[in-house]
Amino acid sequence: MKRILIVEDEPNLADGLEMNLTAEGYEVAVAENGNAALELIERMSFDLALVDVMMPGMDGFSLCKKIRKTSHLPIIFLTARSQDEDKIKGLALGGDDYLTKPFNLGELLQRITSIFRRMSWESASETGRKILTFADSELNLETLKATGPGGETFLSHREAMALKFLYERRGQSVSRDMLLDGVWGYRAYPSTRTVDNFILRLRKIFESDPANPTVIKSIRGVGYMLDA
Repeated sequence: MKRILIVEDEPNLADGLEMNLTAEGYEVAVAENGNAALELIERMSFDLALVDVMMPGMDGFSLCKKIRKTSHLPIIFLTARSQDEDKIKGLALGGDDYLTKPFNLGELLQRITSIFRRMSWESASETGRKILTFADSELNLETLKATGPGGETFLSHREAMALKFLYERRGQSVSRDMLLDGVWGYRAYPSTRTVDNFILRLRKIFESDPANPTVIKSIRGVGYMLDA
C-alpha cells in the first residue's frame, strides 16, 4: 500500500484529502506544518508528499529544499498561487508537480497515479545499467554523481531523469513536450522554460563549451538531442 504525506495547515482541506485518499486505498499521514512533516519523514517512509506552499513558518518551498538534502520523495505542491514563475521555481527546487487551489480531486488522483507510473520507469534503467556513459562523461544513476568536462558534481533527481530520458533516445530529436511528459509525468505546464532551464544546467556539466553545445544539442523548432 502506498503511503502519502499531506502537509497542509488548512484543517478542512487536510481532512478532506485524508478522507478521499484513504478511500482510494492509500495510507495517509497528515502534518500541519513543515517541522511536523520533517519529524514524520524521519520516523516513517512515504511514497509521495502533498505540500502546501503558503504555510506559516517554513513554507512549502523551504520544506522541499530540506527534504531534497536526504530524499528523492516525490512532491506535489498545492497552492493558491498560479504564477508561472512559482511553478518553475517549485520544479527547479525538486518538486514533481504543482496544483493550483481549488483543484479537482479527480485531477489530483490522476497526477498521483502518473507520478507512481513514472517512478516505475525511473527505477528501471536501460538493460539494467546503473552508469550511463557518453562522450567524455558519465552519470551514476544510483548515486547521481555526474562526471564531465565541467567537473564532478551531484545532479538533482529530476536532472538525472531528464538526462536518462535523453540517453535512452540518444541520436533522436526529443521535443520539450516529450521531456515534460516523460520526466514529469504529463503535459501540464504552460511554459517549456522548465525544460530549457534544466538543459542549461546539464550543459554546464557535460559540455566543454556550454555556449556551443556538441553533446546536448538544440534541434531548431523541436527540442533537444543527446549526441553520444
